[in-house]
Amino acid sequence: MAKKPEVKLTGRDKRTMGELVGLADSVVTAARKRQEPHIDIPARSLSNVKYSPRKRILEMGNNKNRRHLFNLSQAKSYMQTVLVASGCKQLIEQGKTTSIRGLFYLLKHTIEGTKEETFDSQSDCDPVIEDVEVALESLREELHLYAQKKGEMVGPITLIDSGDTIDCSRMGSGGFGIPSIVEPDVIKFQKCDAKFVLHVEKDTIWQRFNEDKFWRKHKCILTHGGGQPSRGVRRLLHRLHDELKLPIYCLLDNDPWGYYIYSVIKQGSINLAHESRRMAIPDARFIGLRSKDFDRCGLSKSVTIDLSDTDRKRARQIANYPWFVKKRPWQAEIKRMLDNGFKLEVEALISKDISYVTEEYVPARLKDKDWLD
Repeated sequence: MAKKPEVKLTGRDKRTMGELVGLADSVVTAARKRQEPHIDIPARSLSNVKYSPRKRILEMGNNKNRRHLFNLSQAKSYMQTVLVASGCKQLIEQGKTTSIRGLFYLLKHTIEGTKEETFDSQSDCDPVIEDVEVALESLREELHLYAQKKGEMVGPITLIDSGDTIDCSRMGSGGFGIPSIVEPDVIKFQKCDAKFVLHVEKDTIWQRFNEDKFWRKHKCILTHGGGQPSRGVRRLLHRLHDELKLPIYCLLDNDPWGYYIYSVIKQGSINLAHESRRMAIPDARFIGLRSKDFDRCGLSKSVTIDLSDTDRKRARQIANYPWFVKKRPWQAEIKRMLDNGFKLEVEALISKDISYVTEEYVPARLKDKDWLD
């Protein structure tokens, strides 16, 4: 058998490997002391997530759940946690990455001498992967795991992606597919002439901006997240803002879902509160669509969508988010949508003209600095 080439670990890999080995060592140390092995997992619950007004991001609290080996109700989840950590260590050692689906199959087997499976299904494995993430305070991508690729980017920026040079101004109609793993050792920024980033909610609107070469005329980077942006998209937006100092403008629908997407980009999410510092962008701005645009843009009633009871309930919840509750412009925005009784998608602007959103709406909002913060 040919000798496998030696894998050179990056600084990030060495740090993650150290955390994984430390987790294993704690188990061995407890066993040698004849103590019950356990793992402390930070609680991923709403009650353990707090908003920091100073940092303007969501942060995870200090509450933890202790997982014991010798507790019959916890033994399986304990062993699954150790098994996932072992699988991630194997990936790092081999210099390989895999999807969360791939890790499930890598680790799935029948325990010798029993009929018990390590994992019954993917939904059995996913929460354990998240447990390992928060326990080690590591991004999933640092564990060499990736999720489904989602989102595209185009604009005057050149990247080095795993050694390959990518000129995002020469990517045609499809753009550069934003990968799940966008850490600095994988994606390096080489040259950037952009003045800002315009992030749009869906690929349909992104295609209009790309076809109209909005990014070329306004010297910006154009991204989309296919709705709720993936971890890779959020992390890349954070890096563009943090490392290249580019303002981030979000063109999202005038509905509770659009408000929520903006909230996640700006403050972080409950599930990933432990990584808000590397994903959230407190200075991101909401550039539309606005509740007043029905009248301001002279839209027809035929392009409106009636609010459902769920929409109304969700809007009121968002209005009570700590980072929105004291902002009068946001309170007025949400109230007007509720008073209107309908919501609007960005695509509704097409009823004015096929390129109204790229040639008039967004340029006017940028010129007038007409956005919500």
